[in-house]
Amino acid sequence: GRMWAYTVGFTVLPHVGGFLGWFLSRKEIPAWYEKLKKPSWCPSRRVFPVAWTMLYTGMGYASYLVWNDLGGCSSKAIVPLGLYGAQLVLNWAWPPLFFGAHNLNMALVDVLCLDGLALGTLCSWYRINRLAALLLLPYLGWLAMATCLTIRIWKDNPEQKSGKSD
Repeated sequence: GRMWAYTVGFTVLPHVGGFLGWFLSRKEIPAWYEKLKKPSWCPSRRVFPVAWTMLYTGMGYASYLVWNDLGGCSSKAIVPLGLYGAQLVLNWAWPPLFFGAHNLNMALVDVLCLDGLALGTLCSWYRINRLAALLLLPYLGWLAMATCLTIRIWKDNPEQKSGKSD
């Protein structure tokens, strides 16, 4: 029965920060984000919660597979789960930086570092559990789009680069 709890815990964990980020910045989306200049290929607002639910579920379950294959919190788990944890923190930091602080400079730095850590996570997981690595592919694809979108919004909205002005 305990493995079921671990499976659920690991799978739900990414959703916690994702939900908090959305909750804390949700009022800024209609008030600020809608007014930004965005490219024609920017996904509809309705796509984001569906996409992130699927992506967080996949990465969370994948992290469980890696943790389980490495025998829990062993010394072998430090790098692969450390990379995962670090990229998760940057993932969770992006909405407050972008939507909350309106800081396109920091959001851009965040997403570029996130890309590197997510790719590092996938590479480290591939040697441990191929399914876990494959479960990260949709996430990396979405991150590539999100990075391009962040770059484009950063370029097209120069007055917003350094954040909220009082």
